[in-house]
Amino acid sequence: MISSDTVPKSAEYSSRLASQPRAKATFAFVSLGCPKNLVDSERMLAVMQQGQFELVREPAGADLVVINTCGFIERARDESLGVIHEMLALKREGQVRGVLVAGCLAERQKDALLEQYPEIDAVLGVFGREEIARAAGRFVEGLDEQRSLFQPAPVRALSDRHRFRITPPHMAYLKISEGCDRLCTFCAIPKMRGTHASKPMEDIVLEAEELATGGAREIIIVAQDTTYYGLDIYGQPMLAELLQRLEEVQGIDWIRLMYLYPMYFGEELIERIAASRKILPYLDIPLQHIDDVMLRRMARRVNRRDTEALLDRLRRAMPELVLRTTFITGFPGETEEQFEELVRFTREWRFERMGVFTYSDEPDTPAARLRPSVPPEEREQRRERLMEVQQEIAFQWNQRQVGRRLDVLLDVPLPEEKNVWIGRTYADAPDVDAAVYVTGPGLRAGQIVPCEVVAFQEYDLIAAPVGEPR
Repeated sequence: MISSDTVPKSAEYSSRLASQPRAKATFAFVSLGCPKNLVDSERMLAVMQQGQFELVREPAGADLVVINTCGFIERARDESLGVIHEMLALKREGQVRGVLVAGCLAERQKDALLEQYPEIDAVLGVFGREEIARAAGRFVEGLDEQRSLFQPAPVRALSDRHRFRITPPHMAYLKISEGCDRLCTFCAIPKMRGTHASKPMEDIVLEAEELATGGAREIIIVAQDTTYYGLDIYGQPMLAELLQRLEEVQGIDWIRLMYLYPMYFGEELIERIAASRKILPYLDIPLQHIDDVMLRRMARRVNRRDTEALLDRLRRAMPELVLRTTFITGFPGETEEQFEELVRFTREWRFERMGVFTYSDEPDTPAARLRPSVPPEEREQRRERLMEVQQEIAFQWNQRQVGRRLDVLLDVPLPEEKNVWIGRTYADAPDVDAAVYVTGPGLRAGQIVPCEVVAFQEYDLIAAPVGEPR
């Protein structure tokens, strides 16, 4: 749940909100899903507050609740539907006047969501986010003849400037494009977010400068397909050029790259990352599988040979590189032999960070028609087996960190502990990777602290300051 009591306001919005007249209605906000969706939530929060709606801590007692949903896979849809059920229950009890549903699940199910849950007061698709205050205003004024709003995907990605930040002030997500041109057979993202649309480079730089002014020291580059950036508007991939421009932004210390598809990884991009003072030697490259037959069934448009050649180039260029990837177990047709090939590949390449998902049957994707289907229990067993392999790799990597000196970016204090902070090294993206526990007096969130790793506990590190915070 997002509230005005827990969300840090940028200086720009603090001054703007202070000058606004009394809010005409109160709202609570629930943000679900990935970092790309979180950026949309931050933009919707800004639009609502510019529309003079007041953000409150809890939904009970609010005029309305806005839910920004995720519709990517079954587990995410279930979470979104669970929150909708919860908020509608509050409405039936008279504790909430209205419920507005936005985001990917709304886009994916469109008006069917209103048919299934007629108590929902308004449904807005992904690209209707800029109209959230107008939709909320119509509800408050009792105008209910238009309860759904769906905009076509834009030719250029929407601007994400002037957000109401809900991440810690010292870190922010920077979305450089929208949608995806990859037609992976298991993925419904193009149906929800449209084809790939890059933001103009100048707009991204302005947004990064705005984030830095608001206190962000780490920016995390996100997109559906980051390495594809620029192909649609510049005629060629331009991620390397964009990174060069972002390195020049004052106030940014760390630049982290996520969602890098293993194509368009040219030498210029590798050299740019390897030579940078700010771009972290941390790359998130979702591979999904390694068997060539499975990759073709997934329509990934890559093969094992080229993938291994890329990984080798990256490892050679950056000796301290931390690689993060994700795999899918139990994709239709996956044999035991193909799964074992994935296990051997994982043991060989020893990814420092890895996530594993069981295949999710998505009814409106080509993979849903593929046969034979792997039983759900087998999908889960394979996931557990692969994660056991990864656990051993991760623990061994942690053991090698003991005695090293690493910079740690402090995020939050450890609750109920004095002078203990939870932070991250260059090897850790927020929410998906491990943490570092740092003990020391006089520390504060947002500092980058030189530390020595003194121990590890499963996936996490324990460190002590050895230099002055900056």
